[in-house]
Amino acid sequence: MYTIRKQFTFSASHQLLNMPDTHQCYRLHGHNYIVEVELQAEALNRYGFVRDYHDLDDLKKYIDDTLDHRHLNEVFGHDDTTAEFMSKFLYDWAKEKWPEVCAMRISETPKTWAEYRP
Repeated sequence: MYTIRKQFTFSASHQLLNMPDTHQCYRLHGHNYIVEVELQAEALNRYGFVRDYHDLDDLKKYIDDTLDHRHLNEVFGHDDTTAEFMSKFLYDWAKEKWPEVCAMRISETPKTWAEYRP
C-alpha cells in the first residue's frame, strides 16, 4: 500500500459552548490549526503517484476561503466545533473529490491531534 500526506494550515477562533462555562474551551479562543490529509492506493497511477499533490489545491482553497481567519461556530453553525468534528467534516469533503482519501487529521496545538479514519 502506498501512502501520501499533505499538510495545510489556517488560523481561526471558536468556542465549545457545550462545555461548562468554567472550562477554558468555553471561552472565545483561537488556534493555528494544521490539517493533514492522508491518501492511499494499492497501485500507483500512470505518473507514478498515489495522487498528484497539486490535485489537492482544492482543499487548500476551501480551507483558505471558508475556514481561515473565521469564527468556526459561525462557519459550521453549531456549538461543537471540535478538532474531532472538523476532522470528520473535512474527511467527508475531501473523500467526495478524491477516492484515495483514507484519513484526516487536525491539530490545534503542537502536542494534540484529532484524526478521523473510517
